[in-house]
Amino acid sequence: MPSKDASIIIVGAGVFGLTLAREFRQRGYIRVTVVDRHRPPVPDGSSVDLSRIIRSDYADAQYMSMAVQALGGWESEYSRHYHESGILIISGQGGHSYLDKAKEQVQSQGGQIDILEDASRIQNSHPEFAEGTLEGCKGYLNPRSGWANSAEAIRHLASQCAAEGVCFRTGPWGSVESLLLDGTRVLGVNVTEGPPLLAEHVILATGAWTTRLIDLASSAISTAQPVGFIQLTEHEAHRLRKMPIAIDLESGFFVFPPTPDSNILQCARHGYGYETRVSITTPAGESQQISAPGLDRDGARAHFLPPDAELSLRGGLRRFFSPTIAERPFVKKHLCWYTDTPQGDFIVGYHSPYANLFLATGGSGQ
Repeated sequence: MPSKDASIIIVGAGVFGLTLAREFRQRGYIRVTVVDRHRPPVPDGSSVDLSRIIRSDYADAQYMSMAVQALGGWESEYSRHYHESGILIISGQGGHSYLDKAKEQVQSQGGQIDILEDASRIQNSHPEFAEGTLEGCKGYLNPRSGWANSAEAIRHLASQCAAEGVCFRTGPWGSVESLLLDGTRVLGVNVTEGPPLLAEHVILATGAWTTRLIDLASSAISTAQPVGFIQLTEHEAHRLRKMPIAIDLESGFFVFPPTPDSNILQCARHGYGYETRVSITTPAGESQQISAPGLDRDGARAHFLPPDAELSLRGGLRRFFSPTIAERPFVKKHLCWYTDTPQGDFIVGYHSPYANLFLATGGSGQ
């Protein structure tokens, strides 16, 4: 462990980076700086959008244990940003290994779930989905789950970091271009404007942008996933207000309850995703083609989806809702960047061969 007066730079002001910064300060580390292109909430960061799922339903016992602990924070400090809607997880009648394992994990921890063996039981329990095409589906509902206003939650976390004494550098003076190296030691980071920022320890909490800074070819890939937003009428939103989050494991489609004030229905899909081709120079000086999001200065997401991505969202919407809603034009649509690892595991640890470079990435849509 570094000494308490060692200088620490955390690159990335998303949920990984800010959580680390706050934890360092609470443990007595006095020289902690977070750098990013933007002040948090970072507009194109994976931690930020209209909403994010909060769940403890994981097939892996360790991830479930961590998620159950995190739920305590959402139900206390972050309660005003958290909406406990419950979560409905479905698959085809043939079953799905992830659903079966997650259900087993929840039950083994004493969680109370409603098992829904067919479409009629799903629709009787959740009439919000009565006009969908759920034939041949089964699943379960976990009522102790929900969604968060992710941008506001990140804003709160950033304010807590500032109150704890974390320093922030943003804009071109916090936009990291590359690592500053001396052999296998990281001396700091090179930024767009100004001199390099020096530190004894550097942490990359850079999500999908990590591949721009180091080679993760065998460990993770950055992919873009489709997200769409539909404007509901007041009447439609009232009818769907009490629906749970719904996830279809067959397609990777998921949908949130309408937002309380704006009546927006957000849906998305997590699948194999889309890749780009970006040319970079690795820390070793080699030229490499990677998949990575852009570095647009304003952080705005393009109002665009590939045609097949939009079709997949429409198919998911038809699974749960009437054609009136499922075929309505999106008022907003974009691609959200994920950092996917082979088994969906986080990457948290020192990165060889650099002695003082630590990674906190690989969110994998978790």
